Amino acid sequence: MITILETPCNSIDESSRFYSKLGFTTIDKKNNHEILSDGKIIIDINNDIYTRPGIRLISDNWTNTIINLKKITKVVKADNSYILSDPSGIIIRLEQTNDIPKFQLPEENSSILGNCAGISLECLNTDLAIQIWETIGFKMVSGSPENGFVILANDNGDGISIMQYGACPHMFFNPSITYFNGKNNIDVINNIRDKKIEVTEEITHFNKQNIVDNIIIRDPGGVGFFIFSD
Repeated sequence: MITILETPCNSIDESSRFYSKLGFTTIDKKNNHEILSDGKIIIDINNDIYTRPGIRLISDNWTNTIINLKKITKVVKADNSYILSDPSGIIIRLEQTNDIPKFQLPEENSSILGNCAGISLECLNTDLAIQIWETIGFKMVSGSPENGFVILANDNGDGISIMQYGACPHMFFNPSITYFNGKNNIDVINNIRDKKIEVTEEITHFNKQNIVDNIIIRDPGGVGFFIFSD
């Protein structure tokens, strides 16, 4: 299974420049797509007018998965894909092909954003979200619904964090990518500012000194990036 975060755009060049500033590397480019990676996350900039922020999952066989998903949510067939949504509202596209792409990823952590912790989603119905993602092939690795968050991962180590609505004291964009940098996060934030990248939200909630030690940025398609200390 290959996990790709899909982001829409008005201009592939504009979105490509944004990701280039962040240190992402183009690993494929054709038709209306430019696919980039920082060594951990794979992002597809898609210029098709029907594209919405979401997640593409590529496998050679989704047959049994689709049968089980249809028992809990609506699934729509489209060409070689099956389309559904989880309670976060994002589009999940399950693509079936015998020709699974073999991307040459750059060295991990090649971006200026630091350590990627995967994709984060905020949901009102976390139980259903967990059920959908487990049916797709992800397994719970930490957290609990009672504590307001759950982290799931597939066999490749791709992470999906499910956050309970109201658990995060900051803006939330579905989907977002989380980066955790510990004590180095302020240096990462300064580097982002040096690149003249617009900050969507400065966060001081987690310290008593009113220091901006966490920030959120967004790409031109609306995908969020949580640049957090922990």
